[in-house]
Amino acid sequence: MSQKQRLELTWVGKDEQPKLEPRILIEDPDKSYGNKSSENMLIYGDNLLALKALEQDFTGKIKCIYIDPPYNTGSAWEHFDDSVEQSLWLDLMYARLRVLHKLLSPDGCIFTHIDNSEQAHLKVMLDEIFGRSNFITTFLIQVRHAGRMLKGDKDIHDVVEYVHCYQKSNLFEIAKKQKEEKENEFEEYIYSVKLKSKGKLIKMGSKEVLLYKENEYEIQKEACTEKLFKKINIRGGLREGNSSGRFYVAHLENRIEQDGYNVLYKVPDMGDDHLGCRFFLARENAEKKNGNYFQGVPLTRISSKELPYPSFFDFSAEFNRVGYEGVVAFRNSKKPEALIKHFLDIANTKDGDWVLDSFLGSGTTVAVAHKLNRKWIGVELGEQCHTHCIPRLKSVVDGKDQAGISEVVQWKGGGGFRYYFLAPSLLKKDKYNNWVIDERYNPTMLAAAMAKHEGFKYCPDETLYWKQGQSTEKDFILTTTGFITVEHLTKIKEDMKPDESLLICCKSFQEACVSRFPNITVKKIPNMLLGSCEFGKEDYSLNIVNMPVDDDADSELDEEADAKQGKKEAKKKIKKVASKNQTDLFTDSK
Repeated sequence: MSQKQRLELTWVGKDEQPKLEPRILIEDPDKSYGNKSSENMLIYGDNLLALKALEQDFTGKIKCIYIDPPYNTGSAWEHFDDSVEQSLWLDLMYARLRVLHKLLSPDGCIFTHIDNSEQAHLKVMLDEIFGRSNFITTFLIQVRHAGRMLKGDKDIHDVVEYVHCYQKSNLFEIAKKQKEEKENEFEEYIYSVKLKSKGKLIKMGSKEVLLYKENEYEIQKEACTEKLFKKINIRGGLREGNSSGRFYVAHLENRIEQDGYNVLYKVPDMGDDHLGCRFFLARENAEKKNGNYFQGVPLTRISSKELPYPSFFDFSAEFNRVGYEGVVAFRNSKKPEALIKHFLDIANTKDGDWVLDSFLGSGTTVAVAHKLNRKWIGVELGEQCHTHCIPRLKSVVDGKDQAGISEVVQWKGGGGFRYYFLAPSLLKKDKYNNWVIDERYNPTMLAAAMAKHEGFKYCPDETLYWKQGQSTEKDFILTTTGFITVEHLTKIKEDMKPDESLLICCKSFQEACVSRFPNITVKKIPNMLLGSCEFGKEDYSLNIVNMPVDDDADSELDEEADAKQGKKEAKKKIKKVASKNQTDLFTDSK
């Protein structure tokens, strides 16, 4: 029997996924803001490399991921290129989603926001990565009014976008939507029924019905509450439309000559309210054509405090007003804060939960997460990280941003964030085409990078210099640019416990060091790293195609030049920041 094949999407390059270099992250204190102890992270750099950098410390820890990737529509947005040949778009999304799957916590979920151009392909890809059994739903979001035409040459006007939602596992519990209390919700329930006698017992089919003459009961109007009744006239389709109408027609309607007018009947085991019975009132007189019955508030309506979420939401009004949110202009791509809050609510996030957006754009996701007191990570490669995200987040921290959800959550400011950028590739080619350590790596950066490469947590011991990092309680790593001799190993061995092991990464060493001690392994850098990943590649971004030149070509070229200049300045910053005291160096092993 042939092996059962799995349904999946294929494209050119799918089987050639990049071997990502695990970079360290460096904090730039000049761009960090607010509370210095904040764990919130704003990362400037390629989002695939940034996700790989987060993998060691954040695997299985992110409660909610929301991403709004470029839609691959062929349109040139102001702040990023949104046109990639389809197989490239699929390939780049696939690589990112696989890392995002690792980062998501077992009780977490991911929302991927997309339009109609790639939503079907993305759904099949998500089925493969997250598992079809973990698909929750596809939310349809109305983003514009039907009458608001964007392109007059389209026969079908797109007014909705799609948000595919997946859980990591069945440990995820979707939040319950709380029933909204409405003013005058029970405004029709204004009648009380008071019985003055035991009534007369009569048989009607299988039921024992109590009959009350006009002087044996009292019906009054009162202020509406959920404990009273509403009066329903039995006419038209209602006569056959429900069990009460059918019972009245079959058993009570023709008893006028026998029982008289204005007779009240109490019928047991009928109705879905709190009484367990139904009151029927015969016609008042010969001129009235129909009788009535009194219904209490259905129990489900009283007891149900939770409702399921619908899969369709109309946010067209919020999208129409989104330009005023966040104190930054971000034409065509900004999402309203109310939409992000809605998804964070559905994801059942709580104070202190981690929220991640690796296509940060103007910073909406992390701004909302901040106002909701969630911890957050945002990644953005474009210069809007500096022109949009930082000013927006500073305004949130200062409490000056009172747009979006601020009024709803009563946001007054507080907290902070820390700004990071990716360290350069650890290795580069020299003029002889040999791999060497990038000169921008000082000893501290090199030690942190090697710990990450070898799967160790970088945490230098305060007393024993050779304990720079560890993978278990007994397994340690040391990285040095010095020449290692047998004498060095012997001194270290004297400090080691019998059950401890050590990996030493160095540029050179005596040959005798290789097998000197069974619990000390010595490896040479950079040789030990070659082939483990792709070195020297700084950009896996989606901005890989040249957009058509239009009337604004000059301004676009100016923006491109500004972006390149920003990257040059960031590279210069590496030496400046890394040369400071070690507390300024952040590795995601922290």
